Amino acid sequence: MDSKSYLVQMNGNGGVHGHAIHHVSVNGTLYPAKVKSRRQRWEVKPSEMANNTLNPIRAIVDGMKLTPNPDKPMIALSIGDPTVFGNLPTDGSVLQAMKDAIDSQKYNGYAPSVGYLKSRQAVANFCSCPEAPLEAEDVILTSGCSQAIDLAISVLCNPGDNILVPCPGFSLYKTLAVSMGIKVKLYNLLPEKSWEVDLQHMESLIDERTSCIIVTNPSNPCGSVFTKEHLQKILKVASRHCVPILADEIYSDMVSCSCPSMASLSSDVPILSCGGLAKRWLVPGWRMGWILIHDRNNVFGSEIRQGLVKLSQRILGACSIVQGALESILNNTPQSFYNKTISFLKSNSEICFNELSTIPGLNPIMPSGAMYLMVGIDLEHFPDFKNDVDFTERLVTEQSVFCLPASAFEYPNFFRIVVTVPEEMMLEACSRIREFCQRHYRPCSRDSNDLDQ
Repeated sequence: MDSKSYLVQMNGNGGVHGHAIHHVSVNGTLYPAKVKSRRQRWEVKPSEMANNTLNPIRAIVDGMKLTPNPDKPMIALSIGDPTVFGNLPTDGSVLQAMKDAIDSQKYNGYAPSVGYLKSRQAVANFCSCPEAPLEAEDVILTSGCSQAIDLAISVLCNPGDNILVPCPGFSLYKTLAVSMGIKVKLYNLLPEKSWEVDLQHMESLIDERTSCIIVTNPSNPCGSVFTKEHLQKILKVASRHCVPILADEIYSDMVSCSCPSMASLSSDVPILSCGGLAKRWLVPGWRMGWILIHDRNNVFGSEIRQGLVKLSQRILGACSIVQGALESILNNTPQSFYNKTISFLKSNSEICFNELSTIPGLNPIMPSGAMYLMVGIDLEHFPDFKNDVDFTERLVTEQSVFCLPASAFEYPNFFRIVVTVPEEMMLEACSRIREFCQRHYRPCSRDSNDLDQ
């Protein structure tokens, strides 16, 4: 203990010349001391990060006047949750794995922040392929794929950097990036080419502050699946500019065609691949995701790996019980379960596409994967509506059918349909959309001239 004595004194009533001066006495000698300012009133404000966090979907939807037609039951084709209608339950083996994990009493405590080693090895084994082998050390378990994306952006980017994001694309990328002070640059997808990337546009956006390119395959909101050849062209762009890729592959294997992973095609571009149980196993509420580290030529090295470990320690990782069930879920879910889900989604997509293709003024684009279908609106034929938000808002008012306006994905004059609803509900929704469009459709003046000739 320091033997020096400290005494705080105040110089008189108001001090010298009326100003309060505090002194500290050290062994009898007085020294002026800095006065701490005191807040005069309460003023607690949200952080810049909170103020900069905006979910575009919520911003659009919350501003809509959604009053369904009381004579028609509501059909929501807007929610990207396959469990909503109860027609797509997960497999019994998945439930049993969870029950066994609970009954074992082994998974009630904290797991390592990156996940149990055994669970990480199970994911590595399941996702590994000869072209892109994985070990447990290449896997970070996360609280859903959303946290995987959050960690991946956080480890690769600094404030002031920029990332390339698909347009239309999943709104969470921008929500996360902007809150961290990271600029988002949107590269175009081409609807006339089944939503392929406009490669020239993508490449034109890259500069010295571009820290990653996000590639969503299969796509939310488009339902598109890139071919092997197209993925290779994207990789060439990334390779030319030495920019790593964040591959959002949560819908991988929910496809009706071939869908190779980006890592299986990369020879030199390092990739952080984000995935999870949510969609393929139909359990989005279980919040089990992962990052797969595909480090070509040791570009990431130990620093990115250690960065992911440090970031994962902020919330201590994914649910321990789901981790305990993970090996069984991955190894014991029957192929018939996957096939049934894919068959249903393909059938519903075809029903929706075929029905809407015959409606004047609408231009649906046939998907090949995920759970979504995008529909273009020829607004020149619908003069009653200003934009896609107005169109979809009135569709709710008149027909009690809610489709998400694609302005939520920064892609106006389209709307997104979720194809997970029961078949009879999909048919009814399409019938109502047809009735709505027939009521509001108007031929353009040139169309009328063509008819007169």
